[in-house]
Amino acid sequence: MSEQRETEELEVNQEEEDNNIGTDPGPGGGSPEPTPEVDREPGSDGEEVEADRRSTDVVEAAEEAGSQTDPHEDSEQLQDLQKAEGVGLLTGTDVSEEAETQADLPEEARPLREPQRTDDVGNSTATVKVVLVPEGHVMTAAFAISLSIQELKLHLASELRVPAEVLQISLDGRVVEEHQSLMELGVRPHGSTRMEMCSTDPSTHPLRPVRPPDHDNMPDVITVRVQTDEDEFKEVVVEIERPRQQKAFLGGYKHRLTGAEYHHAAIQTLPKRRPDRGVEVFSRDTQTAELKSQVQQCAVDVSTQMTWIGCYVSCTKDKLVAPGNYITADEYHDRRLKAVIRLQSFVRRWLAQQEVDRLRSDRDRRLAWLELQEKKRNEEKEDQLRDRRCRWMNPQRREDFNLLFQALEKWRCEEEQQINSTLRGAERKAALCSLLEQETQLIGAIGRHHIAAQSINYDKTVKSFLDKSAAPHQWRAADGRLIEMDTQHTLRARELKELYNDTNLSVVSQEQRLQVLMTLKHTVKEHECQLTQDIVDLIDREVDLMTRGVKAASLEGLRKRISTLFLQFIKTPAFNPKAARLLKVPQNPSQLKNNMFLCRGCHRYLQSTDFNPTASTRPSGRCRDCIGLDNIARTRNDVSCYKSILRRLRADEQEINDDSKIPFLLQVEDMRYLVEVIWASRSALHGSSDLYSLVFVRWERHRDWSPWNCILLSKEETSAHLEVEDVHKAYEATFIRSIKHKHILARRHFSQISIASEYLDSQPPAALGNQLVSMPITMTTGKHATDSTPSSAH
Repeated sequence: MSEQRETEELEVNQEEEDNNIGTDPGPGGGSPEPTPEVDREPGSDGEEVEADRRSTDVVEAAEEAGSQTDPHEDSEQLQDLQKAEGVGLLTGTDVSEEAETQADLPEEARPLREPQRTDDVGNSTATVKVVLVPEGHVMTAAFAISLSIQELKLHLASELRVPAEVLQISLDGRVVEEHQSLMELGVRPHGSTRMEMCSTDPSTHPLRPVRPPDHDNMPDVITVRVQTDEDEFKEVVVEIERPRQQKAFLGGYKHRLTGAEYHHAAIQTLPKRRPDRGVEVFSRDTQTAELKSQVQQCAVDVSTQMTWIGCYVSCTKDKLVAPGNYITADEYHDRRLKAVIRLQSFVRRWLAQQEVDRLRSDRDRRLAWLELQEKKRNEEKEDQLRDRRCRWMNPQRREDFNLLFQALEKWRCEEEQQINSTLRGAERKAALCSLLEQETQLIGAIGRHHIAAQSINYDKTVKSFLDKSAAPHQWRAADGRLIEMDTQHTLRARELKELYNDTNLSVVSQEQRLQVLMTLKHTVKEHECQLTQDIVDLIDREVDLMTRGVKAASLEGLRKRISTLFLQFIKTPAFNPKAARLLKVPQNPSQLKNNMFLCRGCHRYLQSTDFNPTASTRPSGRCRDCIGLDNIARTRNDVSCYKSILRRLRADEQEINDDSKIPFLLQVEDMRYLVEVIWASRSALHGSSDLYSLVFVRWERHRDWSPWNCILLSKEETSAHLEVEDVHKAYEATFIRSIKHKHILARRHFSQISIASEYLDSQPPAALGNQLVSMPITMTTGKHATDSTPSSAH
């Protein structure tokens, strides 16, 4: 059966070749009239196989012809190839499409392929292949046959990005007019045509495709006839998009009788990408060394063909090879060793340069940091001098006047020393009397400054008192907002404050002054007492004098008395309830029972706030006023430097440890004792005696600060000491013994204070006594201990 079937297929093929008649295509390259069918079975296998083979061969020939440079030669070659293959009036692409479409249609549907109606012809489409001259690139697209050449140019110009005026389209070697349509050129519905297009200005506007030919993604067009119903068919234009990636060749098979080749199709989707696990993975090929064996000697059966009788071998491409110097294995390895050493030297040189650059940058950063620190220290010193000079020129506080008296005492001692060293007898007495007169004049000048400062401070104190009494109640809500509330007492205090300010106005007219006095009179008459009666009498006296035309300068004393009495009225809690909590002396005598102390200097009973706080439980014997007066009359010392040392110590310890308590228990007198008695008012390392540059830091940085764990250093030495981890390794034994001795003295002094004794380390007194006695013992054993001078430290 198989042999008989093959014989029938061969006969059918021969009959088809005899019946096919090749004619030239029309002017538009459209599809010709279908050839008469032979009386045979429409759906035979031989016909399908032959149609597939012819369509495949013609398509390949058309594609090869389209890639050539000359379009006219390509057209002639394509026509010759079509004639040689026995294909009718169809082009290669059309033959393939029509053959596949006819092969898929049933027998009763083939006679229905008739021309479309006249009204639908203009809307039909055709395949137009445009060859770009002279590049030879082919552009394929589907257009309606009613489309004019002008519209075709506009579409192609937008695709090629050139002006439409420079495009020239020709068909079969002749230029077509712009008003002509594809249907007028002979293009039939659902047919195809081939045109050439060139540029009239190729130098300025050359014709190049937007995408390279290798990566051209422009779709091809085919027309497929689809049966929608039993007797209805619809022609659909299908665009075929070529894939970007190159499909792999997977082999195929060949028909033994027809010789047609069928290739396996590759998958149309890209391979699935493995999910990224976040770990870099290497294949085994990259992890193992690749070994290859190569033979250096020639094989035995290798021979060389030479010129001989009857055999000529050309020697034009021969070259002369001369042997070089033979290199032994030792020479080769020696050369490699030298190369390695040279590479190592360059690498080490580069590493050395990198290290030098790093050290240089570190040095530059260190020098810049040191310069910045030095600049900060100089600015700080200048600020201190500027502040001290400002306090000298414009003293306002008690500390400022103490600074002035200290400077006065220093000047007096220098002048007295100079007089005693240079003069004798009566001249010396006269010089001392003159010095005493100068000192008296300077004290008077300082006293006048003090009176002016008291006046200014008095006004500030009164203003502060009135602001506090008139301030509303404030508290924070749960959401952080500040809430203020006014009560009847705060409103009363605010009213009295405004009235007091109006009373003290100096530049007002007579009508305004009379209005203020009347308001003040009605305010104080609400309460009947001796104070209010005095205020009313003074107001009536000022009104009477103003009506008589007395000048305002003559009324200054009277107005001052009214202001003073009204201030006393404001400070009375019965008239201003808000003033009760701001008065120093409480109104309830029972509160004074346990908070009053006798001053041994002025013999007055004062509250504890009038005495200087000390580390002991009881205040000192004299109040602040007596101590200040005694300091001005006798010693004339300035303790502002000790206050600054204590303030900085508290700030530093607060940053290191929030639970630190001992620095906040010490007072200025305790700090003065530590600096002057224990540490002799100088730095432990370099002996600096500038009190404004000295600070207290921890001796051992891992323990809390205390008088027995501290060291007095300058600000420059502090940063270096705080970097020391173990002081016993950083300093010499002599220096450490001197520091320990100072710690023992401080421990013994502060152990007498009950509050400070609670924070002493658990160390028995006997041990302390042994440490004190151990100093002279070590000096007598031959190890001569030096004094705690700056040379004992590194």
